[in-house]
Amino acid sequence: MKNKIRVLRAEKQITQADLGEMLGVSRNSVNAIENGKYDPSLPLAFRIARLFEKSIEEIFDDQQN
Repeated sequence: MKNKIRVLRAEKQITQADLGEMLGVSRNSVNAIENGKYDPSLPLAFRIARLFEKSIEEIFDDQQN
Protein backbone atom coordinates (compact mmCIF):
# COMPACT_ATOMS: atom_id res chain seq x y z
CA MET A 1 0.00 0.00 0.00
CA LYS A 2 1.39 3.39 -0.95
CA ASN A 3 1.75 5.95 1.81
CA LYS A 4 3.16 9.38 2.62
CA ILE A 5 4.89 8.46 5.88
CA ARG A 6 8.41 9.13 4.58
CA VAL A 7 7.42 12.65 3.45
CA LEU A 8 5.52 13.42 6.66
CA ARG A 9 8.40 12.10 8.75
CA ALA A 10 10.90 14.24 6.84
CA GLU A 11 8.75 17.35 7.31
CA LYS A 12 8.86 16.82 11.07
CA GLN A 13 12.53 15.76 10.97
CA ILE A 14 11.77 12.43 12.65
CA THR A 15 13.96 9.39 12.02
CA GLN A 16 12.52 5.94 11.40
CA ALA A 17 13.83 4.90 14.81
CA ASP A 18 12.17 7.89 16.49
CA LEU A 19 8.86 7.19 14.76
CA GLY A 20 9.05 3.54 15.71
CA GLU A 21 9.61 4.48 19.34
CA MET A 22 6.65 6.89 19.27
CA LEU A 23 4.43 4.19 17.78
CA GLY A 24 5.71 1.26 19.83
CA VAL A 25 7.13 -0.62 16.84
CA SER A 26 10.64 -1.26 15.54
CA ARG A 27 12.54 0.89 13.05
CA ASN A 28 12.41 -2.11 10.71
CA SER A 29 8.60 -2.07 10.90
CA VAL A 30 8.51 1.63 10.03
CA ASN A 31 10.85 0.96 7.09
CA ALA A 32 8.69 -1.93 5.85
CA ILE A 33 5.51 0.18 6.07
CA GLU A 34 7.15 3.12 4.26
CA ASN A 35 8.31 0.83 1.46
CA GLY A 36 4.93 -0.88 1.07
CA LYS A 37 6.26 -4.27 2.19
CA TYR A 38 3.97 -4.34 5.22
CA ASP A 39 0.48 -2.93 5.74
CA PRO A 40 -0.04 -1.64 9.27
CA SER A 41 -2.87 -2.93 11.42
CA LEU A 42 -5.84 -0.62 11.74
CA PRO A 43 -4.91 0.43 15.30
CA LEU A 44 -1.36 1.23 14.14
CA ALA A 45 -2.69 3.18 11.14
CA PHE A 46 -4.82 5.24 13.53
CA ARG A 47 -1.78 5.92 15.75
CA ILE A 48 0.20 7.04 12.71
CA ALA A 49 -2.64 9.32 11.57
CA ARG A 50 -3.01 10.87 15.02
CA LEU A 51 0.71 11.45 15.33
CA PHE A 52 0.82 13.35 12.03
CA GLU A 53 -2.58 14.99 12.63
CA LYS A 54 -3.96 13.62 9.36
CA SER A 55 -6.74 11.25 8.40
CA ILE A 56 -5.82 7.70 7.46
CA GLU A 57 -6.91 8.46 3.90
CA GLU A 58 -4.49 11.39 3.71
CA ILE A 59 -1.57 9.09 4.58
CA PHE A 60 -2.45 5.75 2.96
CA ASP A 61 -3.55 5.05 -0.61
CA ASP A 62 -5.07 1.61 -1.11
CA GLN A 63 -5.34 1.97 -4.89
CA GLN A 64 -3.62 -0.83 -6.78
CA ASN A 65 -1.84 1.05 -9.58
